[in-house]
Amino acid sequence: MNKKVPLFLLASALAFPQPVALANGGNENNSSEAETNSSSSEQEEESAENNTSSQEPGSNEEETEENELNEEEAEESGNNANGADAESGDSGDDASNEETETSGDTGNASSKEEVVYGTLHGDGSLNEIYVVNMFEVNEPGVIIDYGNYTTVTNLTNLTDLEILDGAVQFEGAEGLFYYQGNMEEAELPWDIDISYELDGATLPAEELAGESGHLELTINTTANENGNELFYENYTLQISLSLDSELVSNLEAENATIANAGKQRQISYTVMHDTDGEFILSADVTDFEMDGIDINAIPLSMAMEEPDMDEMKDEMRTLSDAIEEINDGVANLNDGVIELNDGVVSLSDGSGDYNSGIRELRDSSSELISASEEIRAALAEMHGGMSGSSGEMDMGELAELPAGLNQMADGLSEAGNGLLTLQENFSAAFWALDGAMDGIPAYGISEEEIQELYASGANEETVNQLVEVYTAAQTAKGTYDEVREAFIATESALQETGGSLNEMSGQLSGIASELSASMENMDGMDGLAELEQGLGQLSSNYGEFHSGLVEYTNGVGELADAYGEIDSGIGELADGTSELEDGVGELADGTEELAAETSDMPDQIQQEVDQMMADFDRSGFQPVSFVSAHNINVDKVQFVLTTEAIEIEETEDTAAADEEDESPGFWQRLMNLFS
Repeated sequence: MNKKVPLFLLASALAFPQPVALANGGNENNSSEAETNSSSSEQEEESAENNTSSQEPGSNEEETEENELNEEEAEESGNNANGADAESGDSGDDASNEETETSGDTGNASSKEEVVYGTLHGDGSLNEIYVVNMFEVNEPGVIIDYGNYTTVTNLTNLTDLEILDGAVQFEGAEGLFYYQGNMEEAELPWDIDISYELDGATLPAEELAGESGHLELTINTTANENGNELFYENYTLQISLSLDSELVSNLEAENATIANAGKQRQISYTVMHDTDGEFILSADVTDFEMDGIDINAIPLSMAMEEPDMDEMKDEMRTLSDAIEEINDGVANLNDGVIELNDGVVSLSDGSGDYNSGIRELRDSSSELISASEEIRAALAEMHGGMSGSSGEMDMGELAELPAGLNQMADGLSEAGNGLLTLQENFSAAFWALDGAMDGIPAYGISEEEIQELYASGANEETVNQLVEVYTAAQTAKGTYDEVREAFIATESALQETGGSLNEMSGQLSGIASELSASMENMDGMDGLAELEQGLGQLSSNYGEFHSGLVEYTNGVGELADAYGEIDSGIGELADGTSELEDGVGELADGTEELAAETSDMPDQIQQEVDQMMADFDRSGFQPVSFVSAHNINVDKVQFVLTTEAIEIEETEDTAAADEEDESPGFWQRLMNLFS
C-alpha cells in the first residue's frame, strides 16, 4: 500500500486536533526559497504562453519553437541569477539548499505525535493501515524515527526520506515536520467484529447494498491479545455511523446517542477504557446503503473534581451509629428471648407433669369415691347393727375398719403432697415466665415507623426479620397477658387442693385412731353402748366427709378437663418461643454482620469514590508509540478507523443519467460566462 495523505486531509482528520495549519505554514516556509528561485522561470513561461495565445492557429510550429527558445533563455537567466545570489551569500539560497543538502548534525524533536489511520473491511477486520507522524523539531539536524514501514512519504517538503532496518532518517528544520509511513503487518489494540443480519439471515456487508428488510447490526469490541494492551486499558472508543432517514425506519439503538443532521441519523456509541463493548442496532431498511462506520480512539480525558463527601459521610456515620444501636437492641432482645424460651420450656414441662397428675387423679377419683362409699355404707351398717342387736354384729369386720381408714388416709396424703410439690414447681416456672414476659417491651411501633425503617436503606431481609420478631414477641406477650390470671388461679388451686387432701387424710386418720381406741377400751355392754354411740357419730361425720370428697373429685374432673386446654396452650407457646428464639438468633447474627459491615461505612464510601476517580483519571498515563517501542518523547497517539461503505454499484444507465443531470443547460452556460 502506498498512500499519500495531502496536507488538507490532515486538517480534517475526523475531529482530532491536528496541527496541520502549522504544517502548511512550515511547508510554505521550507518551499519559499524554491518558489523565489523559480519565479523568474514562471514569469518567462507565462509570457511565452501569453504570446502563444495571441498568435493565429496557422503559425503553431513557429510559435512552439519560439516558446521553447524563450523557455531555455529563461532557465539560463534563472540559473545565472541563482549563481549570482549564491556568490553574494544570499540567505534565501542558504535556506533553499537545506532541502537538498543535509548538514550531518544530529537534530532533536521535543515531542512526537502519531495518528494511526486504518481502513477496515465490512466485518471489522483490518484492511489497510498507515501512520502520520508529526514532530516538533527544536534542534535542526538529522532525526531518526523507528517503525516497521513498507514505504514512507515526506508530507512537509521535497526532501527524500531514508528507511533502513526499521529506522527512518530525515533532515528536519526547526518547527513542525510530517511524514507518512505505510504498514502491512500491524495489530490494532482492539479486535473489532461487525456482523449483519437481514430478516434473521447473516449476510456479509458487501451483499447488503440495495437490500430491504429488517436489519440487525452488531458491533463487538474486545482486547486484541496480540496488540498493545496499554491502549486498550487507557483509550476510549468513539463509534459513530450515519444512516439515511429516507432508507431507514423503526430505528432502535440501545445505549446510543442519536442525533439528526439533515436527512441523516447520527448514531454514536462510547466504549470506556479497559472495557469490552457490545452494541446492537436494528431498523427496517429499504434499498439499503450506508457510509463507513467511524471508530476513533483517544485517551480518556475528563476534568473531574473530587466531590465533597463530608456531608454524606456524616449522614452515613449517623446511619452506621443507628445500625449499631439496633444491633445492641437486637442482642438484648436475643438474650431476653433465650431467657423467655427457657422459662416457657420449664413451664411447659411442669405443666405437662401437672396435667398428667391431675388427669391421673381424675381417673382414680371413681375408685376413691367407691372406696369411700363402701366405708360410709359399712359404718352405717355397723351402727345399724349395733343399735338393733349386738348379737348380730360381726366384730371382725369392725376390727378391720381402722386399717381401711388409715390406708385411705395414706392415699389422700400422698396425693395431697404430690399436688403441693407440683404447685411449687409450677410456681417457680410460672414466675420465671412472668418475669421474661414482663421483660418484653410493651411499646408499639407504628406501620409508618416500619416503612421509615425500610426507606432508611437498611438491609431489607434484616428489617423483615426484625418486624417478624417484633410481631411474634408482641403476640406472645398479648397471649400471656390473657392467660396470666388462669396461671395464677391454677397455682392457687393446686395449693388448695393439696391442702384439702392432706386435711381429709388427717380427718380419716383421726377417725381410725378414735375407732381403734374405742374398741380397745370397750368393756361389756357399757362399752358397746359407747361404741354404738361413737359409730353413729363416726357414720354421721363420715357421711359429711364423703359428700365433700365427691364434690372434690367432681372439681378435680372439671379442673383436669379445663387444664388440658391450658397445657395445650402452654405447649404451643413453648413451640412459638422456640421458633422465636431461632428467628431472633438469626436476626442477631444478621444485625451483627450488618453492623460490622457498616461500622466503617463512611471510609468505605470514600474508598469507592477514590477508586471511581482513579478509574476515570488517566492523568498518569504516559503515551507510548504505536509503531515502535524505540520512539521517545511521544506526546499523543490517536486512532482513526473507518469501515468500507455499503454502496449500490452504479450501472451504465444510472451513470449516464447522472452525467446528463449534471450537464449544464444553455442558459446555465450563458450565466457561467458572466459569473
